[in-house]
This record gives sequence, C-alpha cells and structure tokens, in this order.
Amino acid sequence: KQWYQRRVAITAGIHDGPVTGLSLHPTGDYVLSSSADQHWGFSDINTGKLLCKVADQSVSHGLTCCQFHPDGLIFGTGTSDSLVKIWDFKEQKSAANFPGHSGPISAIAFSENGYYLATSADDEVVKLWDLRKLKNFKTISLDDKYTVRGLTFDNSGHYLAVAGPDVRLYQISKQCDLVVTWASHTQDATDVRFGPNAAYVASVSNDRTLKFYSSN
Repeated sequence: KQWYQRRVAITAGIHDGPVTGLSLHPTGDYVLSSSADQHWGFSDINTGKLLCKVADQSVSHGLTCCQFHPDGLIFGTGTSDSLVKIWDFKEQKSAANFPGHSGPISAIAFSENGYYLATSADDEVVKLWDLRKLKNFKTISLDDKYTVRGLTFDNSGHYLAVAGPDVRLYQISKQCDLVVTWASHTQDATDVRFGPNAAYVASVSNDRTLKFYSSN
C-alpha cells in the first residue's frame, strides 16, 4: 500500500453535529459513525458515499460511541443518557437495550468471539454483558472518579484492557480479577489496544505519548 502525505482522498459530510465514534466493518469496505446529532451513519470507504443515516426515535440524546460486532451483522451504540443499544444492521432497527449505567456512555467493546460486550460510562464501573443471554453477568467497580476512556478485549476474549487514569488488565472470569495496573502515563490514557496474540498492550494518552507494555 502507498500512503500519501498532505492529501485528503475523500471528505464525507455525514453528520450535523460532532462525530463521536467510528468503527470499521469487518469487511474493511465500510465505516460506521456516531454523532451528537442523535444519528448513526454507514458509509462506503472507497467512495465516501453515505449509504444510510438513522436516528433512534425513542431517545432525544446524542450518541457518544459506536462499535461493530465481529460478525458485522449487529453493532452497538452508547448515548449521552447512559443507554447502550444493540442494532440489527440489516433491519436498521434496535435489537436490544442494555440499561444500568449512569452518565454518558464512554466506551463499548465486543469480544472477538462475539460472546461478550464491555461497556463503561461516567459512573466508575465497567459492565460485562453476555450477548447470548442479553444480561449483565459482571460489574467491575473502579476507583472514585475513575473515568474510562477506552476498552478492548484480546483476541481470545479472556482479557479486557481498560484505559483511564491508568491502564488496567482484567481476566474475564466469574471474579474478573485485576491482573496488572500500569501507571506510567502522566495524564489520562485515552485508548488501549492489544498487539498480535496479546504479545503486548499499547496505550495512548493526553500526555502525548504512546506506550507499550510487555505481557511477559
């Protein structure tokens, strides 16, 4: 692949408010966007064409984040009024609601095996949901004033990384034990990702640094 500097290939005017989230479809050809204008949009990456734009008529609050499920058939959105919604992409309709948070939803993440969904909000907890049963099976309590800014599962679905005032790694089990905490950033971590085969964890921060943590 060739990458060009100082050149914008496509500019797509999709939303009427700030764009709050992006998620790439598993095929790599489409992108999902969420916005404070209460809509989610689905666009063709190659042409920049908006294929559909949908508003949730049941709520009057903006969307704060979005994420495709690994199968590409459903996706999740978070709202500023603490609701997590699962959407059927083909039908363009809400398939399930996950209440229980308080405050705007800050992050959502699906496990690669498609079984679990992790969600966070401005309420100092991370909730884990079983998508097969459509129920919350674990709530991880965090420190006072801990703001989650990013969530991600490793490919096995056995570990969850959390980005916030520090970077934390949890093992997904009945207890959801805290495995390790990295507090090397000088400001809040804004996102976190696993490397291939969870060989490392990478995080970015408001302190303008990118850090890598070994799994050994």
